[in-house]
Amino acid sequence: MPIIYNKNIDQHSVLAIWKIEETEEELLAGLQLKQHERDIISSLNSGKRLLHWLSTRLLLRTMLNTTEYIDCQFDEHGKPYLVNSDYHISLSHSYDYAAVMISKDHPVGVDIELIKHKIKSIKHKFLNDVELAQKQIGDNTDGLYVAWCAKEAIYKWHGKKGLEFKQHIHIKPFKLKNEGSLNALVELPTGTRELTVNYFKTKDSYMLGYVASNS
Repeated sequence: MPIIYNKNIDQHSVLAIWKIEETEEELLAGLQLKQHERDIISSLNSGKRLLHWLSTRLLLRTMLNTTEYIDCQFDEHGKPYLVNSDYHISLSHSYDYAAVMISKDHPVGVDIELIKHKIKSIKHKFLNDVELAQKQIGDNTDGLYVAWCAKEAIYKWHGKKGLEFKQHIHIKPFKLKNEGSLNALVELPTGTRELTVNYFKTKDSYMLGYVASNS
């Protein structure tokens, strides 16, 4: 499983992408698992769901550079966390790729998606009229995926239920590039917050967005 992207986002945060080329058995061989994790694996059908679960855990282990057992669980909001560790983490996967972001200092969020034209049919579900009127989003497939990945990354960064993409996360106008950044206004229970989301498009048509910021 080659790491095709590895970047220090800031002094305390790292983002990595792994291309999934291994079999289930090869991924399992690189992990230490306890019974509750084996129960999860047995509940997943063989195929992409299982490969995604295994690959994100193996990438996490690689990034933390440890041979010790890593207990990755999910809280009541569905946010992943590491038991007995101060690291903030975010996991994502899409088809042949797994992405993981970690930070010692602050919450993080990452989302990776394979670009498909069918996103145009659901754009009104996650974008408001003001966002759709932006020319870099509108009917631009890449722009729509930038907006989706940005909102998903922000949702994961926040890590609590109740944050609605269309109602609470507002993408400000930005210049669409293959790699760039945008700002978004986020209506949180504690007040409105402006966040910067970075994004980039891979050579094989995946879009990735990520955010790292103090909560």
